[in-house]
Amino acid sequence: MQKYLVEHCAPTLAGLKTASLFNLSFSTREELDQKVLMANQMLNDKGLYCEVLRLRQTSALIYVYRHQQLEMDLSRLESQQLLLKVGYSSVMLRPCLELLKERLCYQETFPHEIGLFLGYPVEDVVGFIRHQGKNSKHTGYWKVYGDVVESIKLFTKFKKCKHIYKQRFGSGVSIQQLIVAD
Repeated sequence: MQKYLVEHCAPTLAGLKTASLFNLSFSTREELDQKVLMANQMLNDKGLYCEVLRLRQTSALIYVYRHQQLEMDLSRLESQQLLLKVGYSSVMLRPCLELLKERLCYQETFPHEIGLFLGYPVEDVVGFIRHQGKNSKHTGYWKVYGDVVESIKLFTKFKKCKHIYKQRFGSGVSIQQLIVAD
């Protein structure tokens, strides 16, 4: 689990990104629950949380997020307007996460508003929805419809962060030491 956290969540662990997602394979539900519990024991006192967004027979979609940052992201007027427009009845964090989980379970594709939960710029999430994922100006960690220059700077930071975190973790630095606390 620690290796997955470093591999897939380094920018979130470093405080550069609100949240990250990754798929985790497991043999039993107990094994999965134990891995999520272990992750939360490492993350929670630093302001990060880990939870299952979608469960399949032998894999789970794992969501690692900075609680305080996610609340701030979702409290922005543009984010609230988009969430309400696509069917969210509340813009409070927990009800939003529960509806996102529900949509992930029952929809064939990812609900496009998931970008808001990952800290993507609202204009890029709106652009993705409006253009149905086509005609983006640039593609990196997400499809960019807004400020390309700023997004490329962020993508470069994320890539560098991931490289440094993998290198440091590989040389024995613990996850707790790598996490930047809120």
